[in-house]
Amino acid sequence: MKIYIGADQGGVDLKNELYNYLKENAYEVEDLGIYDHTSIDYPDKAVEVCHAVLNSEAEDPRGIIICGTGIGVSISANKIKGIRAALVTDCFSAKMARQHNNANVLTMGGRTIGVELAIEIMRSYLNADFEGGRHARRVAKIDNIMEN
Repeated sequence: MKIYIGADQGGVDLKNELYNYLKENAYEVEDLGIYDHTSIDYPDKAVEVCHAVLNSEAEDPRGIIICGTGIGVSISANKIKGIRAALVTDCFSAKMARQHNNANVLTMGGRTIGVELAIEIMRSYLNADFEGGRHARRVAKIDNIMEN
């Protein structure tokens, strides 16, 4: 698994904390910025992270995108064919997003979630595997929505 992480100015502090946690725990992670509080447009960062996930040669690549609330990057990410982004605020939803929805991008709010909870959410998401089975049929239906 390779993780691509990015944020806008509203999520940069939380992104930096999550990136440091991932590096300290030997995850393969690429920080796509931003690196300071310079104002950027969150849709641009969502597109960058999602394209990195989609174009990755790694097995099971995943993205994490953080803006002020997680809402803007989630909406933006879900406009990209092949991305299933989940805005998550609790550990159970993070686990289910992966197990049942095969979410390949996790979004969170840097202004709405504390660091410790965000780390636990991220761990729940990263440690869960897609269950397939009946969920595969449903995920295929989700993916087909973009075709219509």
